[in-house]
Amino acid sequence: MGRVAKGAKCTVTGCEKDAVRSLPAGKVTGAGLEVGEVRRAYLCKEHYKEYKRGTKKERMLEKWRHGTR
Repeated sequence: MGRVAKGAKCTVTGCEKDAVRSLPAGKVTGAGLEVGEVRRAYLCKEHYKEYKRGTKKERMLEKWRHGTR
């Protein structure tokens, strides 16, 4: 049972909602979201959506680079 299942809160500055995903903090800050000095960033549904929008171009380029669909 992970931290998200145990009821971790979103680590984005100013958000107190329940987290639905856990990602490396470096990737999250690279997408433009502000998290504190943590190793793992826990994101609520809305901030996970923002993360996906912020990394869409990078993910597309990575797929092209490796030739997967």
